[in-house]
Amino acid sequence: MPAKKAADSGNEADSGKAAVEKVAAGRGASKAPADKDAVSKGAASKGARKSASKGAVVRKPESHTALVRRARRVNRELAEIYPYAHPELDFENPFQLVVATVLSAQTTDLRVNQTTPALFAKYPTPEDLAAADPEEVEEILRPTGFFRAKTKSVMGLSKALVEEFGGEVPGRLEDLVKLPGVGRKTAFVVLGNAFGRPGITVDTHFQRLVRRWKWTEATEPDKIEAAVGALFPKSDWTMLSHHVIFHGRRICHARKPACGACPIAPLCPAYGEGETDPEKAKKLLKYEKGGFPGQRLNPPQAYLDAGGRPAPPLGAG
Repeated sequence: MPAKKAADSGNEADSGKAAVEKVAAGRGASKAPADKDAVSKGAASKGARKSASKGAVVRKPESHTALVRRARRVNRELAEIYPYAHPELDFENPFQLVVATVLSAQTTDLRVNQTTPALFAKYPTPEDLAAADPEEVEEILRPTGFFRAKTKSVMGLSKALVEEFGGEVPGRLEDLVKLPGVGRKTAFVVLGNAFGRPGITVDTHFQRLVRRWKWTEATEPDKIEAAVGALFPKSDWTMLSHHVIFHGRRICHARKPACGACPIAPLCPAYGEGETDPEKAKKLLKYEKGGFPGQRLNPPQAYLDAGGRPAPPLGAG
């Protein structure tokens, strides 16, 4: 009953406080609301009262203030769940990060991490990659998929770095988005993680989760970025992106979210879209939450200390 009450009152200013404290005290599977239909029906009625015999309860739309408080509460919870959250692409400098991020389109970070060691060993600088033989680069990038287009992009951005920026990756959004293959998402990854400048990374995981959490109804990345950015101080943007993306990859999956093993279930309007049985849900957990390797060959020490395991190199048994 307490967890259901927390979920049902999630649209009020102090909703979920008891649930958050309960979840923070014990990180097991949440006793999330069992009656999802009642919750959705109440939300749909937009203020309809229950019958007098059951007690008058008014369902109110969530105010902007309540939304801000709930969103920030979710982020604080995620920060406790994933204190080791980090960019899941291996990189040692801004050039490696921008190239790796461009290569990550339509493939996994794991596959990129397994491919870039050979690329950067042979072409360690923008000058080297800009002057490379395209066919040799294509062969290295073949495992990432769309390798011809990606070869054109990474060689093109390398040439642009050499000709327009003295071989250095620029630290401004307006400069980064001019590079071949670099859009706002890639630019914010680079700004946040290579230069320490706040940015929101709106990838597929981020889009899915913020819509499930009713932070925004927007579908276009730039509108999602603006809507979510308005809920948080700018200083939170980069780590917020990591927290949300980590949660999307490990627990709140696209096809079958592990609702029954989700520590923030009491704060989630979409609870019940996935598996709610705790034992079955645990089997859906991925990466370190499921006891499996992560995506980085060289992850941060904090990730290893938390029980995460490095990914295997390309071709490893």
